[in-house]
Amino acid sequence: MWTRGQLKENGKKALHRNYWIVVIATLVLGIISGSYGGVDHITGEIRQEVIDSGQNLDIDSILPSAFGKVGNFFYSVFTEDRSLYIVAIFCVVWALIVILFSIFIGNLFEIGGARFFEENSDKKAELGLILYGFQKGSYVRKTFTLFLRDLYIFLWGLLLIIPGIIKNYEYSMIPYILAENPEISRQRAFEISKKMMDGQKMDAFILDLSFIGWEMLGAITFGIVKVLYVHPYEKATWVELYKVNRKNMLETGKASIQELPGWNGTDNII
Repeated sequence: MWTRGQLKENGKKALHRNYWIVVIATLVLGIISGSYGGVDHITGEIRQEVIDSGQNLDIDSILPSAFGKVGNFFYSVFTEDRSLYIVAIFCVVWALIVILFSIFIGNLFEIGGARFFEENSDKKAELGLILYGFQKGSYVRKTFTLFLRDLYIFLWGLLLIIPGIIKNYEYSMIPYILAENPEISRQRAFEISKKMMDGQKMDAFILDLSFIGWEMLGAITFGIVKVLYVHPYEKATWVELYKVNRKNMLETGKASIQELPGWNGTDNII
C-alpha cells in the first residue's frame, strides 16, 4: 500500500532531478490541453466578448475579435439581424474543432506526457518523449481507447457529478498503460485501470486535495507558481501512484509482464 507522503516525496525527487525539462514538458502539455492559455483560454476570451457586448449583442465588437478580418467579411455578407446565427455557427464550429483536436492530437500528447513522466521517475527523461503517443504505431487503437474513456466519463457525468468523478479516477491509469504498452487492447486497458484503482479512488481524490494549498499559492501568484512548480509536482507524483499500482498488479498476477512490459527497455518494478 502507498501513502501520500511517499508518493509526493518520490515525485519531488523526480522533479528536482530534471527540473527545467519537467517544467517545460508540463507547460507544453498544459498549453495543448488548454490549461495554460490554449484553446480553452481562447474560447473563454470570445465568451467574455459576448458577455461584455451587452443584451443587444453588438456584432461589431464580437466578430472582429473572434474572426479578425474573416469576421469583417462575414459581417459584410450577413445583415445585422443574422448576427445571432453567425455567432451560433461559429460556436458550433469552434466546439467541433476543439473536440477533434482533443481526440486526435491532445489525447496522444497525454500518452506522451505519461511516458515522459514514467521515464523521468527513474532517470532524466528527454523532452521529445512527449511526442511518444504519435510514435510506436497503434494510432487508431490509442485514439479510440482514449476517446471512449472521455465519452464514458462524460456520459457518467451527465447522471450526476459524483459518478463522473468516480469514473474519472477509475480510468485515470489508462494513459500510463498505453504509454507503457501501445499495443494493449482497449478492453484490457480499461480492465487493468479499474483493477489498479479498485479501493483507491477515495485515496487518490484525497491525494489531489493535498495539493490545494499549492493551488491557492499558484492562484495568488497569477499562475506563476503553478507553472514553475505545482503542476510539474502533481504530475510527477501521479506517476508514482501508477508505479505502485503497476507493481501490485504484477506481483498479484492480475496483469502480466507482457501486458505491462516497463519502460527504458527493461521492466521497472519498484
